[in-house]
Amino acid sequence: MKALLDTCTFLWLATGHTLPDRTRAILEAAGSDVILSAASVWEVAIKHGRGRLILPAPPAQFIPAVRVRYGIDLLAIDEESALHTEKLPNLHRDPFDRMLVSQAIVHGLTILTPDPLVTQYPARTMWE
Repeated sequence: MKALLDTCTFLWLATGHTLPDRTRAILEAAGSDVILSAASVWEVAIKHGRGRLILPAPPAQFIPAVRVRYGIDLLAIDEESALHTEKLPNLHRDPFDRMLVSQAIVHGLTILTPDPLVTQYPARTMWE
């Protein structure tokens, strides 16, 4: 499976938060491709910079260290995904989540997310 982490899923994984059994199994499976979007990196940096997200280290250290620890690949924000956001119904106002949905659709990824609004889009999602 090619799994795209929602920002909250990445943070919960990084901080030892309890994740659903199947979600954790996908994250730990040898054949899974686990991916973090640059949009999530950007979201974490913005929230941390505004004091709305406390991390054990600055994002520039924290995010790469967590990616290396868990073998998480990085997905850049590409033109096709950015342009695809305008095709999405206006269900979710969060631009970071809209980008994740677009990236999942364009790149054939499954988003690991507990967000009920994200699950309403025509993208594959999972949280169990």
